[in-house]
Amino acid sequence: MLGLTVAFFAVVVGVNMVMATLATRTFGGTVVENSYVASQRFNQWLDKARAQSALGWVVNANRRGDRVHLTLSGLDRAAVDALAIHPLGRLPAMRLHFERISLREYRSREPLPAGRWRLEIHLRRGSEAKDFVAELSA
Repeated sequence: MLGLTVAFFAVVVGVNMVMATLATRTFGGTVVENSYVASQRFNQWLDKARAQSALGWVVNANRRGDRVHLTLSGLDRAAVDALAIHPLGRLPAMRLHFERISLREYRSREPLPAGRWRLEIHLRRGSEAKDFVAELSA
């Protein structure tokens, strides 16, 4: 009976250790640093989103080879930059800079490694600005 009890708890503790190790190695981090502060800023974020939507700018992001391509609608010229974030945090975030290749098309100067990425795209034209989020995978 003692042997069965010890074996049972050894299995339980072993499985818990394996699961805890896997969880800490694959967790990508927090969504917000402080949920209370984020909740206090929520209405400000909604107001900013409404103002940005009123601009009528649209971005379509895709991959062509190892580069990110953006197609803009609603504006002809803009300063474009982006932050590529690996959703699981396994690879470090990358700052992407873009060069204009046609009137409304932009291509990243830096290559983006294969895999799944979340792009936080920031467009600026004069004093107007808009943020977009796009998901890419390859």
